[in-house]
Amino acid sequence: MDPVKKHHGRLAIPAKEGKLVSMGGIGVKFKISGDETNRAFSIVEHPVQPRTLVPPHLHHDTDEYSYVVEGQFGARIGDEILLAGPGEYILKPRGIPHTFWNPTDKVARLVEIISPAGFEKFFAEAGDLFLKGPPELEQVKALAARYDTSIGWDEWVPELTKKYKLKLFG
Repeated sequence: MDPVKKHHGRLAIPAKEGKLVSMGGIGVKFKISGDETNRAFSIVEHPVQPRTLVPPHLHHDTDEYSYVVEGQFGARIGDEILLAGPGEYILKPRGIPHTFWNPTDKVARLVEIISPAGFEKFFAEAGDLFLKGPPELEQVKALAARYDTSIGWDEWVPELTKKYKLKLFG
C-alpha cells in the first residue's frame, strides 16, 4: 500500500490555516498539534504587536525553538540578551528562564516549535482567559503551572520595558 495513503494526517498546511487566539498583544496561530506528531512536537506562529514583551518564564520540561519570519525579536535567555531577525533562530531550552519581545514599531512574527508537545494547550486555555479582557497575572501564573511552567523573574520587566520601550502583554 502507498505509505502516503496509509498516513491519515495532513500533508500540507496552507499559510492562512490555523485557529488564531490573542493574548493581549501576542497572537497564537495553531499550525501543527501534538496529536499529529505523536506528542513529539507542536508548532504555533506568534504574531507579536509592536513593543510587546512576553512575561519572563521557565519551562521545566519543554524546549522552544523560534524561527523569525518577519520583523525583529529581542530575547533574554538566562543572563544573555540577543536580537534576531528574519531567517534566524532563537533557542529557549527547558530549565532556563527566558522572555522575548518585539522591539520594533511593526508587527513581528515567528514560528515556534514546542518539544515535546503539550504547552500549545496552555495557549488555547490562555486565549479563552483573554476573551473577557486581560486576566489577572495570578490566573495566568496558575494556568502556566498546570503546564509545568513558572512565570516570574519580575525584576527583568522594568529593565527591559525601559531599555526597549516595551509594554508587558495584556
